Amino acid sequence: MTIKSLGNPFSSKTDLRHGADCGCSGCVTAAVEREDRIDLSTSEGMLERAVESAIVRSVFGQSDIGRRSFMGMMGGTTIAAALASVFPLQEAKAAILDELGPPEKTDLNIGFVPITCATPIIMAQPLGFYERYGLNAQVIKTAGWAVARDKSLAGEYDASHMLTPMPLAMTLGAGSVAEPYIMPAVENINGQAIVLSNEHLDKRDPKQWKGFTFGVPFEYSMHNFLLRYYVAEFGLDPDVDIQIRVVPPPEMVANLRAGNLDGYLSPDPFNQRAVYEGIGFIHLLTKDIWEGHPCCAFAAPLSFATELPNTYGALLKSIIDATQYASNPDNRKEISAAIAPTNYLNQPVTVIEQVLTGTFADGLGQVQRVPDRIDFDPFPWHSMGVWILTQMKRWGYIEGDVDYKGVAERVYLAADCKKVMEDLGYTAPDVTYKSHTIMGKTFDPAEPAAYVDSFAIKKG
Repeated sequence: MTIKSLGNPFSSKTDLRHGADCGCSGCVTAAVEREDRIDLSTSEGMLERAVESAIVRSVFGQSDIGRRSFMGMMGGTTIAAALASVFPLQEAKAAILDELGPPEKTDLNIGFVPITCATPIIMAQPLGFYERYGLNAQVIKTAGWAVARDKSLAGEYDASHMLTPMPLAMTLGAGSVAEPYIMPAVENINGQAIVLSNEHLDKRDPKQWKGFTFGVPFEYSMHNFLLRYYVAEFGLDPDVDIQIRVVPPPEMVANLRAGNLDGYLSPDPFNQRAVYEGIGFIHLLTKDIWEGHPCCAFAAPLSFATELPNTYGALLKSIIDATQYASNPDNRKEISAAIAPTNYLNQPVTVIEQVLTGTFADGLGQVQRVPDRIDFDPFPWHSMGVWILTQMKRWGYIEGDVDYKGVAERVYLAADCKKVMEDLGYTAPDVTYKSHTIMGKTFDPAEPAAYVDSFAIKKG
């Protein structure tokens, strides 16, 4: 997908389904937004829009013609001022923002791919986190990421477990139709590994991997970008010297056994399952490439948050609360048993425990103890989003000028996550950007273009 000019993906406030002269409440409100510049990249902005829309409807009744005529005659700014003069608009907004009402929709479908990275989304059902916040959420097992993306775009899922690059790519129209998506919470950090077939026990040096075929779960994945980064640091061009194939996570082990793959960079439990089956070994945990890197996330269409703000708030609370619960190592064995059944991960509890507790056999005759092999931190750092965009640019997934900061901030809703974390009594960062170290090289999110240019191996 060639992106000539990304700009602001949310610059158009009028839904494409409506005409320029539409007088429905959504478009009336959009006209006010154009004047008042309500920031829809935060839950506060979304709720402000809902409040003003409700007030406009209450003043003008159900007559779209009346609203449209009055808007056209007076203009958005004048209407907002007029309403504020007779109605405590700011007080109403503040009251609603302080305490959300009951969810507008309680029955939700949430997609997940059966991997340990989805732990908070999955465990929130059997352990009662959705119910705690008034939701009847059904988590639906999904075969792979392309299916998860397409079902989300089609509206079959209200929200979904996604890879952290996916909402960025979907917002930009990279690999799919362009649709504004939001990612208000990360699911897990770390939690991946490079696995090699036992046939390659003597090839631990990546310089020996020319001609190898590797699996990754999706093009727009940290797995793909971390594998590319890793082999390139050893002088291999991932588009020339190796082959990278997209393989759904549940099919990784079978393809390794059949010899279709020499290795893979996959989410767990399929790295550990290869060791459990005696067909592969763990070459490297991805935390050793980038300590604390993001992996999977909770994401939804922007429309889900704008049209159902109370439901969005309740769901975000459920996910963040479950993520914080999963971050406590003392809870990991309980969680392993909760997510092991057939309708969730369909894996032996022993395999899941090895992943979540970080005490595991590595396939090389050793038992490793790495408590943060996988960890759980919901905060969506904008700097992580910028890094992902630099890799999309580096490898040709997006072209042209990229508004790295603008896109990351509109998709990764750090302000929403911070507010919910603090409302639930958790500590959240006061900043959204920081430098990251990947294989000893510092990434400065303030200089993304220079970072892309600094690599000797890249597309084109």
